[in-house]
Amino acid sequence: MTDAAPAGSGEASVSRSRRSLRTDMILLGIVGVLLIGAIAAGAAAMYRIFYSPSAFVERYVGLLADGRATEALAVPGVAVDSAELDAAGLSPDASDALLRRAALGEITDVRVVSEQARDGVFDVTVTYLAGGYEGTTTFEVEREGTVGLAPTWRFAESPLALIELEVSGSMVFEVNGFSVDKRQVSPDGVDADPRAPVSLLVFSPGIYSLSVDTAISSTPGVAVLSDSPLTRIPVSIIAQPTDQFLEVVQQRMEEFLTQCATQQVLQPTACPFGYPVEDRITSLPVWSIVEQPAVTVESDGAGWRILPAEAVAHIEVDVQSLFDGSITHVSEDVPFIVTGKISVLPDGTASIVVTGPDTQ
Repeated sequence: MTDAAPAGSGEASVSRSRRSLRTDMILLGIVGVLLIGAIAAGAAAMYRIFYSPSAFVERYVGLLADGRATEALAVPGVAVDSAELDAAGLSPDASDALLRRAALGEITDVRVVSEQARDGVFDVTVTYLAGGYEGTTTFEVEREGTVGLAPTWRFAESPLALIELEVSGSMVFEVNGFSVDKRQVSPDGVDADPRAPVSLLVFSPGIYSLSVDTAISSTPGVAVLSDSPLTRIPVSIIAQPTDQFLEVVQQRMEEFLTQCATQQVLQPTACPFGYPVEDRITSLPVWSIVEQPAVTVESDGAGWRILPAEAVAHIEVDVQSLFDGSITHVSEDVPFIVTGKISVLPDGTASIVVTGPDTQ
């Protein structure tokens, strides 16, 4: 004889099963919510890190920091044409010679500090160190399209800027150690005006050290921080003559005047001194230079100007009076002033032309 189940035990079992199922469903719901939240958070993180306007800008600046100028220039919205430059009030003939790895400066500590949306455009602000200088740049970014589900971006305003550089005293200059000749970057080519500034496109952000360092002239470096897209940055540098160059000019000046003194005439040809005589001379004049000028120069376009300097020649000559026939021996110092121009030839040598104050 078997024992019968207690009354109500089946109903209790069913009740416990229902409570367990309900608990499981609640737990599954919580897990589902957490999973969805994790997926959403992960998607948001993925978007922020890889697909957001900030990520787009950070990649561009990262390319510059890595010296990958060609890839940075290929980022959508970076390259500009003459029409865009003209519309921005910049020279449409600007050279792209500095948009290369060799002309890039150091950029470190890149951080995106803000991203703000306005009328379909995102303003992304980045801080960084450019050659040790703290910099901040705000870029305008807009939607370009999609790749799959991921958005793509482009610069609404090119991050390039323009350095308008005027160099006096040299046709050649250096940008971050990269050598540039004005004739290579001027739209006028070999006919470039040495006094005219040249327009050079540069990346923003960027640090550019501009200098002259030749055997003839040099300057300390001038650091220029390019931190504002599509802006004009005027820079003027005046080269100073090197000691070696001044020594050469002084030597050539002395040689020139000494050669002038060998001419046994009252007015040596193409020379800055002479001795006017209305009477007759009875002996050949003998010249000598008793005091050479102390030469100084200043830049004049791509060349140089010899500043007026005092010198003294000496003449020995016999002069016969046309009035009474008497002969007088003249031994006299003749002060004079020298000036001149120095042209730097394409091969780097200098052509020196010495003149007097009245033959400029």
